Amino acid sequence: MKPTDIQQPEYFHKVVDCQWACPAHTPVPEYIRLIAAGRYSEAYLVNWKSNVFPGILGRTCDRPCEPACRRGRVEERNAEKPEPVAICRLKRVAADNKDDIRAFLPKAPARKNGKRVALIGAGPASLTVARDLAPLGYDVTVFDGDARAGGMIRTQIPRFRLPESVIDEEVGYILDLGVNFRAGKQIDSLKALLGENYDAIFVGSGAPRGRDLDVPGRKEAAANIHIGIDWLSSVSFGHIDKIGKRVIVLGGGNTAMDCCRSAKRLGGEDVKVIVRSGYEEMKASSWEKEDATHEGIPILNFLVPKSFKLENGKLTGMVFEKVKASYDAKGRRDLVPTGEPDQHVECDDVLVAIGQENSFPWIERDIGIEFDRWGMPLVDKVTFCSSHPQVFFGGDAAFGPKNIIWAVAHGHDAAVSIDKMLNGEDMLERPDPLTNLISQKMGIHEWSYDNQISPEQRYKVPWQDKKVTLRDIKVEVELGFDQKTGYFEAQRCLNCDVQTVFTPKLCIECDACVDICPMDCITFTENGEEADLRQRLTAPSLHPDQDLYIEDGLKTGRIMAKDEDVCLHCSLCAERCPTGAWDMQKFLLEVTYAGPDCRKPQRKAA
Repeated sequence: MKPTDIQQPEYFHKVVDCQWACPAHTPVPEYIRLIAAGRYSEAYLVNWKSNVFPGILGRTCDRPCEPACRRGRVEERNAEKPEPVAICRLKRVAADNKDDIRAFLPKAPARKNGKRVALIGAGPASLTVARDLAPLGYDVTVFDGDARAGGMIRTQIPRFRLPESVIDEEVGYILDLGVNFRAGKQIDSLKALLGENYDAIFVGSGAPRGRDLDVPGRKEAAANIHIGIDWLSSVSFGHIDKIGKRVIVLGGGNTAMDCCRSAKRLGGEDVKVIVRSGYEEMKASSWEKEDATHEGIPILNFLVPKSFKLENGKLTGMVFEKVKASYDAKGRRDLVPTGEPDQHVECDDVLVAIGQENSFPWIERDIGIEFDRWGMPLVDKVTFCSSHPQVFFGGDAAFGPKNIIWAVAHGHDAAVSIDKMLNGEDMLERPDPLTNLISQKMGIHEWSYDNQISPEQRYKVPWQDKKVTLRDIKVEVELGFDQKTGYFEAQRCLNCDVQTVFTPKLCIECDACVDICPMDCITFTENGEEADLRQRLTAPSLHPDQDLYIEDGLKTGRIMAKDEDVCLHCSLCAERCPTGAWDMQKFLLEVTYAGPDCRKPQRKAA
């Protein structure tokens, strides 16, 4: 294998698995260390720069960072139930305990730069674009049909998961940057908006249409059949405050989980979730399913809707066909009938949460925007520009429903494109992120970070009593970590951004680092092909998708191979090394945002 080029920006970025997995590339270990030090405001600001909504995401994020967390993998050897660090809930710790941080936020410039940008929809993608462009002097106007900004954050996430005060606070930080918010202004013609001479338009309108279910009885029972996302919005705005005692929720995603839990609070005594797939195949996050189950809501699987049943014109139940999963030779799944009798489930109301789709009736088809056969705009995945040079898309409006953190990432990238385009630059020329490595050495065996590995397993987030939360839909279920528990959970982080950096010319091949490594992740051996080498490591590599750190130039002709997969970043190798061949160096990744740094002259990666 060739020596690892650690000067490449991506290499150590990938080693910080959580930051690499986060679409917005939030520097997770950095803010967790600040939480452990009780520096909550700084931790919040580190989050705010990258993911924009720390308090909101600390309660609602889909957590792509946590499955990637190295802690969950290294615990596989010993823990009964290996768990990643509670990265998402630690974000909330910073948000809940920060001081007033307004003085540290960007200020609206006294003078605009003469460029006007329109944002359609006041959801997370548009608000991120506004956050990035308004401080640069752009005249940013956000249009939304609702009276208050937030988009799906405000309309579709129940208050028992996300209090409105948190939304108001974090949306307010952005609107206070000099953003013009046109509340109650529904855009019904993109052609007309283009005629208002905006220099750029960003479409962040989300995926506002819920999919319906076309089976016998649907039209006749329409009064008691509700589209999930529309029903959640009506609940959010107070238009709906009750539901029948027997409720069926159709669908296996997070919207279905929000629907069933909301129904339970609005009078549903017998609430069931019914899904056509298996439990493990449901799209809902595992913790969302667990939360629903905790509140006494059963999830029935492998049932396909056949019809709605009515008596005297009133909905009384649904009929389902029992199916099972069948796989062909290529592993493709199909649902086939089991032959069992159809199942009849009684109900008073049905909530349909079987998916969302985009709806663009307000975008004329003769203005230069191309659509695919599914009615989605053709959007460049790097620049987020459509086939119209002034129109950009992001969030669910660009590529279909995902989640808040993806919308934020889209907003950042679209803002870079808009900024470059309006400064006459090629949007496809994206500068590399700025990276740096800084030694953490303070003495022979002292480091500027806490390198002690906590043996604790993941702490549980405390919940409010069910007797209280199920009576009031506005009572938040999760209480969040207190400062003490937040500290202990933060200590579980392995500081993966503090890298083990090896200098071959200083190595005397004494194997002291090999002897002291608690994870057997360092090996001195003969070079070879990667597949062979991975099997000859002191501890054979179990995850080939994780990199090996290779260095040659040793006096014996051997190589040093370190398996990045299981390294604890504990610094024992560096403390034990008699020549200083090993060092602990903090890896910093400065993502490119809109502004001077995204434009020429481009920065070079360190």
